[in-house]
Amino acid sequence: MYADEVLSFSKSLSEELKNLRRDFHQYPELSFKEFETARKIAIYMKELGCEVEENVGKTGVVALLKGAYDGPTIAIRADIDALPVKEMTGLPCASKNEGVMHACGHDIHTTCALGAAKILASLKDELQGSIKFIFQPAEEINLGAKAMIEEGVLENPDVSMIFGLHNNPEIPIGKVGVKEGPLMAAVDSTFITVMGKGGHAAYPHRVIDPIVCTSSIVMNLQTIVSRNVDPQKAAVISFGSISGGMANNVIPDEVKLLGTVRTFDEDLRDSIENWMKRTVENTASSLGCQVELNYRRDLPALINHPEATKIAMKAALEIFDEDSIVVPIPSMGGEDFALYQKRVPGCYFWLGVGNPDIDAVHPWHSPHFKADEEALPLGAALLALTALIACESNESCNTK
Repeated sequence: MYADEVLSFSKSLSEELKNLRRDFHQYPELSFKEFETARKIAIYMKELGCEVEENVGKTGVVALLKGAYDGPTIAIRADIDALPVKEMTGLPCASKNEGVMHACGHDIHTTCALGAAKILASLKDELQGSIKFIFQPAEEINLGAKAMIEEGVLENPDVSMIFGLHNNPEIPIGKVGVKEGPLMAAVDSTFITVMGKGGHAAYPHRVIDPIVCTSSIVMNLQTIVSRNVDPQKAAVISFGSISGGMANNVIPDEVKLLGTVRTFDEDLRDSIENWMKRTVENTASSLGCQVELNYRRDLPALINHPEATKIAMKAALEIFDEDSIVVPIPSMGGEDFALYQKRVPGCYFWLGVGNPDIDAVHPWHSPHFKADEEALPLGAALLALTALIACESNESCNTK
């Protein structure tokens, strides 16, 4: 069903997709500043005959491709923002915007979605339903999906299912990772302020030292995962910033501690917040300090829906072969695609872009990040065929 036609057309777009991707790569833009990126996307989608809405969620683009027959509305989402990273790849298409880089490969996601749109537009007269393309800003700061959802991106018409992909340099080119259930972790942020009584560092007995207290808090919090969390469940508590004091001989009044918590299980997520509160407050009290803990829940875990995953797997088996389907190991990284999945069934998969022969081995967010562009037609074909199968599946109408 359409597989050969989709894959053949996608391969014929290979050079066009490479050129699109290189253009996006050379001119990356930071979260909520993707003005030129959005403009290019809107032009491309209008030329395909889509109904295009711009400035959704500030800098997002939504394009609706209506089929010839009634049916569900299936969404394809691609994130479009870049990172504040200085590119060090040495590629001819390296970033021309100083200090900004597509170091997470969102240019790949955008290009695959555009390719899928061109494939699906060519099949418009046979399309049973509509495809809503969501080009989302600000994924890197966890705010883009929220902004677009609040502006009704999943409504008018209502979306029945949603699909998306992320490149993965740990998966070889020609392979794809698809799995039901948890794929990426919930993301929580912690903000701790430890308040003591500052003074001369030569007279520690006359002060209440928030630095020593903060150090104890950091160490004690590590026992939550090692001694409270079931070893068969995954959790991370990490701290990325400690700030306090300005001089080597002055004990400050307060210290600030910033961290992150990652989990897959919602009950465990609740428990960790409570355990952290207990540990922080009791540690501070034992050392004579006051403490404030702000625990912020940023994103839920990304959980692939059974029926949506079944559709994605069916498409993957057509575009790839059975030996090229890998079951990915869930990542403790976060992804705001999870916010869409809280409202409609969805599946997110990982597109292999790794190739050591071209040094495409570096992780997301590295200044050396590279991707094998031969993945572009595969990603476009996979998104397109997944949407086609979803449109023709009664399940996509009944699992909202």
